[in-house]
Amino acid sequence: MPALSKHHSRRDFLQKTTLASLGIFIAGKSTMGMGSFLLSPDSKIKGVQIGAITYSFRSLPGSAEQILQYCVDSGISAIELMGEAAEAFAGIPVNPVKMPPRVPGQPNQMTDEQKAQVKEWQKQVADWRATVSMDKFEALRKMYQKAGVSIYAFKPNALNPNNTDGEIEYALKAAKALGARSVTIELPADIAHSKRLGDLGEKHKVYIGYHAHTQATDTAWDIALGQSPYNSMNLDCGHYIAAGGNNTKDSLLALIEAKHDRISSMHIKDRKSKTNGGINMPWGQGETPLKEILTLLKEKKYKIPASIELEYDIPAGSDAVKETRKCFEYAKVLLEG
Repeated sequence: MPALSKHHSRRDFLQKTTLASLGIFIAGKSTMGMGSFLLSPDSKIKGVQIGAITYSFRSLPGSAEQILQYCVDSGISAIELMGEAAEAFAGIPVNPVKMPPRVPGQPNQMTDEQKAQVKEWQKQVADWRATVSMDKFEALRKMYQKAGVSIYAFKPNALNPNNTDGEIEYALKAAKALGARSVTIELPADIAHSKRLGDLGEKHKVYIGYHAHTQATDTAWDIALGQSPYNSMNLDCGHYIAAGGNNTKDSLLALIEAKHDRISSMHIKDRKSKTNGGINMPWGQGETPLKEILTLLKEKKYKIPASIELEYDIPAGSDAVKETRKCFEYAKVLLEG
């Protein structure tokens, strides 16, 4: 990682020591109230909004208040907010079944009684979503704004084929209440579902940002984009490069230029290509053309939020907030260089 300037290191030191002396840094469960922040973060660099998705902080406790503190501590002033924290803040019914941590590649095992409980809970959630007031979501937006953090995208688990139209419309209303321009979801295999989402997005004037993993190609989004002007791309640049084959640095930059007006947000990570294992790396050690992507956004003045998605292994002695801060500082050096 390029060295930070002495001026910037001194500023970070002063910011952290000032906040710490006032006792407003949070350890463990948040006890923060609105208005606790004295210094607002600013991660818009040279016109490029560097943000983060809350998935980056998944290794830490995840209340809405705690996530806000993580943003401030890592210098991030804009976020793609995942649904769990926002819905918990708004009072969603709690799942009565406490599942053990999921083992990758293995389905969670539930008893018949647990399955029945989950089914009943899912009905309660659907009913709650269809009738809940937006007041709490608006309060959440104001709390974040007061601390200097905006919410540009919302990723709730309420946009799937098995969700009712009422749940999907709830998600779009909640996104607007949070101040988000788009919601995000995995690119559906069923084109009827992307048509359904696009139609509802147009009704509520909220963009549906479709995310792809290594199935990403230059044409992967074309059907969805053709179905509705409110269907858009949540382009993951790291996954695109990891797919390999025809997906190259040059094709990625060309895709961004060609589709820039249909990209509602990006995910930025540094991955190796498929031929080199496809693994996630600390920024600057993979094959994602980070400098070229950020320079393109800066020079073309594309208003596309670039979300840090922390997926590489956190080194011993560090944590998700520190590593997200490192990613942001790396992006800042690239944009200011």
